[in-house]
Amino acid sequence: MDDVFLGSRAVRAGLVTPYQLRTAYSSMFPDVYGEAGSVPSLRARTRGAWLWSRERGVVAGVAAAALHGADWVDVDEPIELIWRNTNPPVGVRTRNERIADDEIVWRSGILTTSDARTAFDLGRRRDRFEALGRLDSLARATAFSTAKVSALIDRYPGARGVRQLRELLTLVDRKAASPRESWLRLKLLDAGFPAIATQIAVGVDRILVGILDMGWEEYKVAAEYDGDQHRYDRRQYLRDQRRLPRLQKAGWIVIRVVAEDRIEDVIAGVDEALRSRGWRPGVEAASNARGRPSGLVA
Repeated sequence: MDDVFLGSRAVRAGLVTPYQLRTAYSSMFPDVYGEAGSVPSLRARTRGAWLWSRERGVVAGVAAAALHGADWVDVDEPIELIWRNTNPPVGVRTRNERIADDEIVWRSGILTTSDARTAFDLGRRRDRFEALGRLDSLARATAFSTAKVSALIDRYPGARGVRQLRELLTLVDRKAASPRESWLRLKLLDAGFPAIATQIAVGVDRILVGILDMGWEEYKVAAEYDGDQHRYDRRQYLRDQRRLPRLQKAGWIVIRVVAEDRIEDVIAGVDEALRSRGWRPGVEAASNARGRPSGLVA
């Protein structure tokens, strides 16, 4: 018997008795059970939500992105289903909306939105900054086709949020390494800085000095988001501290950003650094903040 199963189906098949169902298993969703005493994984909760729909719903949104291999999805993320039921249990969200057969695939034995339909939904239905992070992560996992997503915009021209989706599709970068990096990149683009390259390899005499999160190679100015790993991973922290002088010796100005920084201060620091290297607002209209960044999905 599967780790996650429909209780009524298991009882009818003689796999468990009603007493065993009540005492040896935990209810995840109505008539959906899992192993007692364990915290269900995201994959188990996703399967459980799909079973709750009697295998008729289509997993969508962030849960679908996770099934496609996207990172940065919390275990307690609500499971989205495209299904007609408008009274889902806690932990499940349903959307009664149109979806075509070519927008549905099987992932891990579960009906799931295709990578293009998943991107179509994420880019429309999430806050702009979260949406870009989700799209970057999905692109990293699937290299989804922006042309196919654009075709879905044409298919559903009146869908909520398509204006935001159109904008974000021009900014998706599969090389973004975390949601906070995506957030910072969008903040810098919104501030009017030139198009940003990501994961910039810096070498001196054919020796790799380091890889920078994002920046402007022409001006040798970079921004790096230091996440929680620097608090918990002493080795990583020391590596980053030791490479900074080498990057500076190679001519780079590196703006370090942590969660506690005010974004206004970060923008001011980047502005000062870029201006010190000769950048002037409005001069590079051809590569402005709405240009195609490196690493964009084809």
